[in-house]
Amino acid sequence: MAPSFLSVLTGSFATPAAENPTVAMVEAAYRHHGLDARYINCDVAPDRLADAVCGAMAMGWAGFNCSLPHKVAVIPHLDELDESAQLIGAVNCAVRRGDRWLGTNTDGQGFVASLRTVVEPTGASVVLFGAGGAARAIAVESALAGAAHITVVNRSAARGGELVSLIRDRTPASAELAVWDHRYVVPAGTEIVVNATSIGLFPDVDARLEIEPQSIGPGMVVADVIPNPPRTGLLRDAEQRGATVLDGLGMLVSQGVIGIRHWTGIDADAGVMRQTLERLFVA
Repeated sequence: MAPSFLSVLTGSFATPAAENPTVAMVEAAYRHHGLDARYINCDVAPDRLADAVCGAMAMGWAGFNCSLPHKVAVIPHLDELDESAQLIGAVNCAVRRGDRWLGTNTDGQGFVASLRTVVEPTGASVVLFGAGGAARAIAVESALAGAAHITVVNRSAARGGELVSLIRDRTPASAELAVWDHRYVVPAGTEIVVNATSIGLFPDVDARLEIEPQSIGPGMVVADVIPNPPRTGLLRDAEQRGATVLDGLGMLVSQGVIGIRHWTGIDADAGVMRQTLERLFVA
């Protein structure tokens, strides 16, 4: 058989894009599995997004990720959305199906896969900080995975209320809004606490959620979506209070595993991907 010099092409469209670590972990997985595949990190301005999507199709890409600010804007440039993306109203992963683009959302799926390494969401009471894109994805997928009740804690009542309505109307879970205008006390009986905001993200690593530390304790799982630094202030505080903690690297790796499966059919080694990120972010 003649050798092939045509690689499988995948990548990411975002702006800014220089700090996106996904390329490092995905290409590490490709190398580990001996795949002739590349992941190309592209800085794509909003007014060139349509060109980028068309170009990826023209060049035969197997798929691509979308990050900010393109997760909603990319939808008109795709041919169809799966159920998850339709519910969330955002896409972070496009998959080529012949000459069509299928949009999906692996944010929440990645979070739930990571969460299941420490606890099952079935029947759980969840407190979720934030109501942006990551929070919407986490809320929807957690509810579909069996979470019983989700309290959305958000500064904007309007945006938080939209997410509460989505959970109530489109998933089996119940939901309520807590307007975040004071130091929040996590209710007794809460099993899972999630920071889906950017508070604590590098370089503002000393930032803390306005949360009463004494309301966190043993028996709770406290998760942060922030991958850099992996051990955020929230997680360090929660660990000292006896809670089980889950860092943002797990969610990022799980998203990568799902994306690679969509694009190549390979179940990538999550350990290889996590080790790559740890070398980048863990001092």
